[in-house]
Amino acid sequence: MPAPGPVTSVIFDIGGVIIDWDPLHLYRKLIPDDAERERFLTEVCSDSWNAEQDRGRSFAEAVEVAAARHPDQRELIEAYWRRWPEMLGGPIPGVPELVAEIHGAGTPMFAITNWSAETYPIAVREYPVLELFRDVVVSGEVKVCKPDPEIFRLALQRFGVAPHETLFVDDNPVNVAAAEALGMGALLFTDATSLRDRLKPLGLL
Repeated sequence: MPAPGPVTSVIFDIGGVIIDWDPLHLYRKLIPDDAERERFLTEVCSDSWNAEQDRGRSFAEAVEVAAARHPDQRELIEAYWRRWPEMLGGPIPGVPELVAEIHGAGTPMFAITNWSAETYPIAVREYPVLELFRDVVVSGEVKVCKPDPEIFRLALQRFGVAPHETLFVDDNPVNVAAAEALGMGALLFTDATSLRDRLKPLGLL
């Protein structure tokens, strides 16, 4: 729920809110067998392995770490970096248009994203809507990830906004709860229509 008082700015998450990012988009092409593909993405290039890139580890180091454990899988591991753009599944329906509308209304708009510093520029090239944010805190650049309160504090300071003046939008309940704990307004994203219905009464559109 939004924090008490007037909300004057919006802070977005990006993956899962604005852009569909999922390793399955790539690995369905590379590993046809469902069970083998799940094993690879659970045991080899797992979420926890990828999270280290979101915390600032380079993909060059990440590939070597995974390949040392699974040398027979090196080619598939290297594809995670070499063919990373194929993990982008397109914009979340209706959200880029909504972001453009918020921008057009003059509402200050920012983002906090758990994303590798090496791959975020690729996403910006693929999706120019990301250039509409006044500023973006990328976890791989600052080396701290949501839901750590430190990334929210850093972002608020950098954006020059107070917690009660913001509405944070994320598709992860844990991140939403972390923002709320710091006094930010926070909203769990489900779809563009529901988000629009929440933003309009706040005068953000």
